Amino acid sequence: MAPGAPSRAAAPVAVGDTLRLNKRMADLGLCSRREADDWIAQGWVKVNGVVAPMGLQVMPTDRIEVERVAQGFQEQKVTILLHKPMGYVSGQAEDGHTPAVALINPRTHWREDPSRNRFSPPQLRGLAPCGRLDIDSVGLLVLTQDGRVARHLIGEDSSVDKEYLVRVQYGDVVTDVQAAFPREQLARLCHGLSLDGQALKPAKVEWQNPEQLRFVLTEGKKRQIRRMCELVGLKVVGLKRIRIGGVVLGNLPAGQWRYLGPNERF
Repeated sequence: MAPGAPSRAAAPVAVGDTLRLNKRMADLGLCSRREADDWIAQGWVKVNGVVAPMGLQVMPTDRIEVERVAQGFQEQKVTILLHKPMGYVSGQAEDGHTPAVALINPRTHWREDPSRNRFSPPQLRGLAPCGRLDIDSVGLLVLTQDGRVARHLIGEDSSVDKEYLVRVQYGDVVTDVQAAFPREQLARLCHGLSLDGQALKPAKVEWQNPEQLRFVLTEGKKRQIRRMCELVGLKVVGLKRIRIGGVVLGNLPAGQWRYLGPNERF
């Protein structure tokens, strides 16, 4: 927010309560907490017209202003959409497997990307995945330098839904699984299962074709869909994420990536 700009809608904080300035800025959607600390250290943040010190506690009614130079740094940060192929891990390299970020280079940039952005090595700094996609799963993976995007997608209060196509088999049944699978078990997939001692949030699960289910989830526990299926006797033989919020995988080829467009919203 530039000096003199109207205030953003405040996150629900009771009058009389105080918060650290960096958390308040993150709650307002101005930046991530880490970015806030950097901006405060640079002297780019004012509270009620006064340059803010590190660690400042603020009230919900306090006016927070950010210098335009900080906005400029923020606008340079990129968010990348990757069609992750099988065999890559989402995060850090593990057990000899290559991290998905290794696919972000000029050779794998989708030639039909409508974005005007051009790849440069600084775009790899701090580029991190927003959520996991298992090594044996494929589809849409978001990597970003922007803390606001990460918070929106994987923050504790995130409600962004994610859509998956899941090919399954039921015991020895590999064709027309839909006919063999009990309807009451499908209802349990939608609501009624628990993982790690916690009840799962309601999900939308329906048959896409006789061998494939469509899942829509608003949470992302480790290997959640595979473990959900195991609880009702299904074995997952293929899993592909095709949508995160309002952003779809579309025609992006496996192993290639593109930039999040300026008009796209999760």
